[in-house]
Amino acid sequence: MDTFIFIIIAGVIGIIVGTVSAHFIKSLSDRSKKHTEENQAESIIETANKEAESLKKEKLLEARDEALALKYEQDKEHNKKNNETRSLERKLRDREVTLNKRYERIRLTEREQRDKDKELNRAYQSINGKEERLKQIVDDKEQQLQKIAGMSSEEALEQLKVTLIDKARRQTAEQVKQMRDKARLEANREAKEIIIQAIQRSAADHSSENTVTALSLPNDEIKGRIIGREGRNIRALETATGVDIIVDDTPEAVILSSFDPYRREVARISLEKLINDGRIHPGRIEEIVEKAKKELEERVLELGQNALIEANVHGVRPELVKYLGRLHYRTSYGQNVLKHVVEVAHLSGLMASELGLDGKKARRAGLLHDIGKAIDREAEGTHVQLGLDLLKKYGEGPVIQNALAAHHEDTPFNNPISVLVQAADAISGSRPGARRETLENYIQRMESLEEIATSFDGVNRVFAIQAGREIRVIVENQKVSDAVAEALANDIAEKIEAELEYPGQIRVTVIREYRAIGYAK
Repeated sequence: MDTFIFIIIAGVIGIIVGTVSAHFIKSLSDRSKKHTEENQAESIIETANKEAESLKKEKLLEARDEALALKYEQDKEHNKKNNETRSLERKLRDREVTLNKRYERIRLTEREQRDKDKELNRAYQSINGKEERLKQIVDDKEQQLQKIAGMSSEEALEQLKVTLIDKARRQTAEQVKQMRDKARLEANREAKEIIIQAIQRSAADHSSENTVTALSLPNDEIKGRIIGREGRNIRALETATGVDIIVDDTPEAVILSSFDPYRREVARISLEKLINDGRIHPGRIEEIVEKAKKELEERVLELGQNALIEANVHGVRPELVKYLGRLHYRTSYGQNVLKHVVEVAHLSGLMASELGLDGKKARRAGLLHDIGKAIDREAEGTHVQLGLDLLKKYGEGPVIQNALAAHHEDTPFNNPISVLVQAADAISGSRPGARRETLENYIQRMESLEEIATSFDGVNRVFAIQAGREIRVIVENQKVSDAVAEALANDIAEKIEAELEYPGQIRVTVIREYRAIGYAK
C-alpha cells in the first residue's frame, strides 16, 4: 500500500517536473526565436536604411542633372532671344537710317516743289497779264470790224456759222460717200481673200457613202451557214439588224444593203463575230448583235473624241461627244457629216482669226452646228430644233446655240460667229463633188417609208431594205393577230401609195413572231 502511494506521488512529481521542464524549454525556445527575429528586423531596417540612402543620393544626382539640363536650355533660350534682340536692333538701326535718308529726299523734293510753285505762280501772273492785253486788243479789233461791216458781232458770228455748217455738210457728205464706196470695195476684197485662205488651209477630202457594204468571207462554204436551214439564220440577222443581206455568186463575199450606215456597221461587226465564232444560229445571232451595238457605241465615243482633237475643241460634255461620233454614220447628200462638221469648224476658226474674233468659240460652234443630225432619224423634229435642244440640255452658251439655230437662216443672227458658221457650212457643202443630191433623196425616201409604217398601232420596228423596194414590219404579237397582220400589210401599202411617189413597186412584209421560253434549272 505504501509502495503504491509512493509510486503515485513519484508519478505526480514526475508530471510536475516534466511540465515545468517543458515550460522552461519552451520559454528558452521563445526567447531564442524572438532574439533571432529581432536580429532579422534590425538587419532588414539596416538594409532599408542603406537602400534609402543610396536612392536618396541617386535622386539627388538626377535632380542635379535635370537642374543642369534645365539651366542649359534656359541659357540657350536666353542666348537665342539675345541674338534675336540684337538682330532686331540692327534691323531697326538700318531702317532708321533708311527713313532718315528718305526723309532727307522728301525734304529736298518739297523744297524743289516750292520752287516750282513759285515759278508757276510767276508764269500764271504773266499769262493773266497777257490775256488781259490780248482781250483788250480783240475788243478794239471787234469794234473796228463792226464799224466797217455795219453789223454786230452776234450777227456776223451767226452768218459765219451758217456758211461754215453748209460747207461742212457738203464736205462731210462727199467724204462719207467716198468712204462707203472704198469700204464696200475693200470689204468685198477682204472677204474673198479670207474665204479663199480659209478654204486653201482647210482643204479636206470628201468620201461619198454608199448604201452597200461588201463583207469578205474566208471561203464560200460559210455562205450556207449564214443562210441556215430554210434561211432561218439570214432571216434572224436581217430582223435583228434591219439590213438586207445579199448572198449571191460573188466569190467569198456577201453584200450588206441599207440606207442607214449605222445599221450596216452593226450588221458587219455582228457577221464578222459570228464567222469567227463559228456558232451561227438565231439565239446566238441576237446575242452577238447586242454585243456589236455596245462595241459600236464605244467606237462612236472614240470617233467623237478624235473629232474634238482634230478640230482643236475642248471641254465638250461626254454626252455631246457621243452624239458627235454618231455623225460618222450619217451622210448629207452623200457627204460624211462628221467630216463636214470638222471642216466647218476649221473654216469658221480660220475666218474668225482673220477677223480678230474668238477662234476657239467659232471652231466649237462650227463643230456642233449639225449635232441634231445624230438623232433626227430617231426623234421627231428638224435637225436644227433637235440640235438646239441638245445644246440647251448640256449647257452650251448662247453664241453656240444661235450659230446652230441660224445656220439655215431659221433664226436671225445675233453675233458675227453665227454668220461665219453659216458661211463655212455653205462653203463645205458647195465644194464640187462634196455632195450628191440623189443619195439624199434616196435616204429621205427610206425614212419616209419607215415613218409611214411606224405610224400604225402595234408596230414595233420597221426596216426598209432592197433599196426601198421592200419594207419589213415587225409587230407585237400581243396586239396584232394573224388576221390583223394581213390587213395591216394592206393598210400600210395603201398609205404608201397615197403619200409617196416612187418607181416600180414596194413589197410590204409584216412579221409576227411568238416565242415561248423556258429555263432548265
